Amino acid sequence: MRPAIFPLLPDAGCLLLLLASWLFNPTRSEITSLDSGNIDDILNNADVALVNFYADWCRFSQMLHPIFEEASNVIKEEYPDKNQVVFARVDCDQHSDIAQRYRISKYPTLKLFRNGMMMKREYRGQRSVTAIADYIRQQKSNPIREVQDLEEISSLDRSRRNIVGYFEQKDSDNYRTFERVANILHDDCVFLSAFGAVSKAERFSGDNVIYKPPGENAPDMVYLGSLTNFDLIYAWTQDKCVPLVREITFENGEELTEEGLPFLILFHMKDDLESLEKFQQEVARQLISEKGTINFLHADCDKFRHPLLHIQKTPADCPVIAIDSFRHMYVFPDFSDLSVPGKLKQFVLDLHSGKLHREFHHGPDPTDVAPGQPIQDLASSPPESSFQKLAPSEHRYTLLREKDEL
Repeated sequence: MRPAIFPLLPDAGCLLLLLASWLFNPTRSEITSLDSGNIDDILNNADVALVNFYADWCRFSQMLHPIFEEASNVIKEEYPDKNQVVFARVDCDQHSDIAQRYRISKYPTLKLFRNGMMMKREYRGQRSVTAIADYIRQQKSNPIREVQDLEEISSLDRSRRNIVGYFEQKDSDNYRTFERVANILHDDCVFLSAFGAVSKAERFSGDNVIYKPPGENAPDMVYLGSLTNFDLIYAWTQDKCVPLVREITFENGEELTEEGLPFLILFHMKDDLESLEKFQQEVARQLISEKGTINFLHADCDKFRHPLLHIQKTPADCPVIAIDSFRHMYVFPDFSDLSVPGKLKQFVLDLHSGKLHREFHHGPDPTDVAPGQPIQDLASSPPESSFQKLAPSEHRYTLLREKDEL
C-alpha cells in the first residue's frame, strides 16, 4: 500500500502574515500613463477621462497620487468597462509638449475629458477619495431630463438658461449629437428632451432644438442648423449658455481668475437688473471686438464689499464699473457715462495701452492736457488688485509662473 501524502500547510504565523499582506495592500489600480504616442487614442475612446497633470518633485502632486489611485479603484468597481471611465496621468516634466497643449499652469491639475474633448471646467473640489469618486459619478449621470408632458416646459425655472430638444425617437443621430453637446455644457444650461407622441406638437417641421433664455417674457430662439453637425450645434448652444457678461461668485472666482484675462466688472445690487441690462447692452455694442482680451463680469455689491473698499466705494455707491488687471484696480469715472458712444471701449483700450497705469503714477498724459497748462508729475498709488486673491492658492498648487498685467 502506498503511503498517503499530505501537503505541507503553512504555520499560523505565515497565515497571519499572508492575511495582513492582503488586507493592508489592496490591489492598486493601474493609472494609465499618457504620452504623445497614446494620448489621443486613449482619450478619444473614453466616455469620461480624468487626467492628473503632475510633476514628481511637486509635494502636492505626491500627496494626490495615492488618493487618485484609490478613487480609481472605487470607480472601476462601479464602471468596469475600461472605456466607461479612464483615470490617467501625465508627467509634465517628461511630456512638456502635452502640458503646453493643455495650458497647464500649476501642479497638480485635474482635467476632465469627454470622448477626447477637454471640458472647460477642471476639477477643483476636495482632494479626497470620496469627493473625486462622487464627482465622477455625477459626470456619468444623464445630463438631460426627459419630459413626459409638455406642461412641464411651461413651468420651467426661467431664471436658468434652458435648452429643449424635441425628437421623434431617442435612438437617432439627431439625439446623439444633442446628448454630446449636453454632456459638455450641462454646467451652463439645463437640458431637457421630449420624444415621440409627447414631442409631436413641437415637431411640425421635424426634430428641433429651442433655447429658452432667462426671463419670463424672453422670446425663445430656434436652432436652424443641421442637428447632426456637432460643431454647428455646439457653437450655437455655447453662445446661448455662456453669456458675454458672466456673474462672478466666490465659487467660480478661481476659475475665472485662472483664465488670465483682466476683469471689467459691474458692481450692482442684486435686484438692480436695470443697470445690469444697460451694462450688457453696452458691452455687446462697444466691446464685442475685445472678447478674448478681457472678461466681462458682474458682481453683487453686498457679497463683494471688500473689492469695493479697495476702490474707496461702498454698496451705497453702486452701480460702479471697474477694471481689475490682477495688479491694480481702476474705476470707470461715472456710471452715467456708460451710454456715451465709445466711452466704455476707450476705458478698456486705455488699460491695454498702459495709459491707465501711467496716469495713476504720473498724472494725465501730455496729450490730454489743455494747451498752455503746465504738465505735472503727480505720483499716485492705484489700488491693488482684489480679485487676484481668488486665484489658485499656493497652499494647494505649485504655481508655474506669475502673470504681470498692467
